[in-house]
Amino acid sequence: MDWGMRNRMSRIFKEDGHTVMLAVDHGYFLGALSRLEDPEKTVKPLIPYIDSLMLTRGVLRNCLDPKYNIPVVLRASGGNSILGSDLSREAITLSLSEVIRLNASAVALSIYVGSEYEHQTLINLANLINEAEDYGIPVLAVTAVGKELEKRDARYLSLSSRIAAELGARIVKTYYCEDFQKVVESCPVPLVIAGGPKMKDELDCLEIAYNAIARGAKGVDMGRNIWQSRWPIAMVSAIRSIVHEKASLKKAKDLFNSLKK
Repeated sequence: MDWGMRNRMSRIFKEDGHTVMLAVDHGYFLGALSRLEDPEKTVKPLIPYIDSLMLTRGVLRNCLDPKYNIPVVLRASGGNSILGSDLSREAITLSLSEVIRLNASAVALSIYVGSEYEHQTLINLANLINEAEDYGIPVLAVTAVGKELEKRDARYLSLSSRIAAELGARIVKTYYCEDFQKVVESCPVPLVIAGGPKMKDELDCLEIAYNAIARGAKGVDMGRNIWQSRWPIAMVSAIRSIVHEKASLKKAKDLFNSLKK
C-alpha cells in the first residue's frame, strides 16, 4: 500500500488492527427506520465509542457536524428499495471526486453473489476499485444477501468474501455464521461482521461479536443492534470491550448489564 491507502486504513483500523464501525446507511433502501428518523440525534451520543461511521453522503452532509473528528465510510451503491422485487439490482451512486471532497476514509459497495444481478454488482465493485485505487481510497465490499437470509452460511459467505478480495476489496463486511473460521481463512483481507436485523436480546448480539472476534474477524460494522437497542451506549461500550480490550463474553455482558442501569 502507498502512504495514502495505509493512512486511510489506519483511520478505520486502530493500532491493535481492530475496528468498531457504526452503520447508519440503512435509509438508502429502507427509508426512515425506527430510531433513525433523526440520524444526528441517534449518532451523536455514540461517536465517542466508535472508530468509524458508515453512512450515505446525504446523511453526512445534512446530519453530521463537520467538527466531529470521526472517519467516515461512504455508501457508494444503491438504486433499489425494500419495495422492489430484487434488492440486488444496484449501481454505483457516488463519484470518487465527491468522496475526496467529503474527506471520506473509505467507500462501501454491496455485492450479491448468486442473485440475478450478480454480474452487475461484481462489475460495480471492480469498477469502483479501479477508480478508488488511483486515489488511495480503500473499498469495503459488503457480501449482501438481500431478503434471502438463509444464504448466511459458511459456504456462501466464504465464496462471496473471497470473490470480493480477489477483485481487490481492501475490507470485506460479512455475516457471522457457523464455521466462521472457514470464512476468515478463505479471505486474505480484513473481515468485519454485520449485525443484520435487530435481535431480540442484546446478549445474543454480544455473543456473536465475541465469537466472530475470537475466530479472526477484525471488527464489527453493526447498526440496528446498537442504535435500536434501548441502551445503545451500554451496547456499543460492551461491543468495544470485546473488539479492543479482548474482554471475555462474561465481562462484556456484565459491562452491558451494569451500564444499562
